[in-house]
Amino acid sequence: MPDPNIPPAVPALRRGLDALYLGAGWLAGLFLLAIFVLMMLLSAGRFAGMNVPAGDDFVAWSMAASAFLGLAHTFKSGELIRVGLVTDRLTGRAKQAVELACLVIGVATVGFFAWHAVLFTWDSWRFSDVSQGVVAVPLWLPQLGYSGGLVILFIAFVDELAHAARGGAPRYEKPPPNDDAELVERAMQSGV
Repeated sequence: MPDPNIPPAVPALRRGLDALYLGAGWLAGLFLLAIFVLMMLLSAGRFAGMNVPAGDDFVAWSMAASAFLGLAHTFKSGELIRVGLVTDRLTGRAKQAVELACLVIGVATVGFFAWHAVLFTWDSWRFSDVSQGVVAVPLWLPQLGYSGGLVILFIAFVDELAHAARGGAPRYEKPPPNDDAELVERAMQSGV
């Protein structure tokens, strides 16, 4: 039964935001796949005597897009590296206050970088900057992965700040493991 205190638009907004984060994560994965394909073509091309024009540039741009587009999904999934040396020892209002302060700092920091990344991309479009490599690519295209990923991460931080400010527990924080086996399983999944 729907909660009467939540306006009907909120579940639709929640689904939209979650879809945005998941979509950005999938895009990051596709760029990771593109890196693999390009690297295999570059490696095989050496033996076959064929060259992939500007292949290194496309790999670098795909790597940046994969890294930045994956940030919001990683953050919302609780997989972003987070040091809980202080917050793990706090409880109640003290923990909530520290979490809110961290989220405010995160919003400000990511907002700063997102703003300047968007300006950087906008300037590349405005001045018609093109790459200096073999293939002339308008630079604003590969910069979209960088600036778009930061904007989506900013939205994720604002989303989490709004949730925490209403008294909700941070959704990015995973509950502590129940036993040693679960701890080992989490460590193996994270690649530690």
